[in-house]
Amino acid sequence: MTIAIFLGSLLAALAIGMPISFALLACGAALMWHLSMFDAQILAQNVIEGANSFPLLAVPFFMLAGEIMNTGGLSKRIVNFAMALVGHVRGGLGYVTIVAACLLSALSGSAVADAAALTALLLPMMVKAGHDKARSGGLIAACGVIGPIIPPSIGFVIFGVAANVSISKLFLAGIFPGILLAAGLWATWWWTTRKEQLEPPPRKSAAEVFAAFRSAGWALLLPLIILVGLRMGVFTPTEAAVVAAVYALFVAAVIYRELNLSQLYGVFLNAAKTTAVVMFLVAAAMVSAWLITVAQLPDQIVSLLQPLLDSPTLLMLAIMVLVIVVGTAMDMTPTILILTPVLMPIVKAAGIDPVYFGVLFIINNSIGLVTPPVGTVLNVVAGVGRMRMDDVTRGVWPFMLVQFAVMFLMVFFPQLVMWPAKLLYG
Repeated sequence: MTIAIFLGSLLAALAIGMPISFALLACGAALMWHLSMFDAQILAQNVIEGANSFPLLAVPFFMLAGEIMNTGGLSKRIVNFAMALVGHVRGGLGYVTIVAACLLSALSGSAVADAAALTALLLPMMVKAGHDKARSGGLIAACGVIGPIIPPSIGFVIFGVAANVSISKLFLAGIFPGILLAAGLWATWWWTTRKEQLEPPPRKSAAEVFAAFRSAGWALLLPLIILVGLRMGVFTPTEAAVVAAVYALFVAAVIYRELNLSQLYGVFLNAAKTTAVVMFLVAAAMVSAWLITVAQLPDQIVSLLQPLLDSPTLLMLAIMVLVIVVGTAMDMTPTILILTPVLMPIVKAAGIDPVYFGVLFIINNSIGLVTPPVGTVLNVVAGVGRMRMDDVTRGVWPFMLVQFAVMFLMVFFPQLVMWPAKLLYG
């Protein structure tokens, strides 16, 4: 009955068009009423405590870092460096997009920010070069998925807080899976464009490549600082977010000189608006998370899934399919916040490594950003690129299917995630 109240109230609130954060509050109130413990004061206290978390401070600072990078010229220089490296290859602009996405994801950790930057910078160039616009938009959207996986990652921060899992370990464990997803996109782009007869631009000289590298050098130094700092224990993920924001501000304003005082207000305002949405969502979800624990909902679900607990692979397959279904209708952050307190006890009961589960869970949620009909990243690419949503959806299918294939490969072979991860964090 508790499960029915939880799902029924949440789905009913969403069905009448209530924003997801308020739907979560309504769901929490319904659970409190069902458990005969409704108290508005307890509800308010849990909302406040939900956002009162030191690790969650990483979210606004990573958001701010992403805004500064896009406005201050860091993103542009990274794209230019990727262009100098692989732009001369047949279909090279697609490979430029993939390389640039990997580099940008190591800076901002936001799929939306990366997709917006790549669409604005590369989509017009790809169309002008003769590439199909729908396919190009689909590739850019799929590349945005890499953003929340290669560290730093806002998704890993939220999951780490919700699941009480080391965020530093999640960051380091996400590096190799992110590269695998990029390799899958690389192969898919090669396959889909192999018959195109487009003349690539001439190869850049060694001097031009070096000049592009030197121009992007300050931007490329940031992920190295973050990863080395985390690995050596110099700072926590939250402190890394502050380092990223301050470093990006210094580089954009002092070294590149593309961010002036008049632009700062807009940058901070955009970051604050995005942060407010995410943090209120987190705060609202913590009410439901607390009530899920009080109502012993995870224990009920564990008993339902008891036959699968002896087979971690089958259990992971079932969970991944569930997350795929949820991801078609819900954004990444609410999915993490709703499902994490329900799934973590099941994962622990089956003896699955929480870091391994976290990486696959975030990968699945990230791919959900490009699965129709919701697909937040699809909407961003369509809006920035002035495309029809149907065209972006048509273009993203082959890339999205390959990303799902790579994810399920990691389900069957956990060593693809855990072996490189343990090399990095010991």
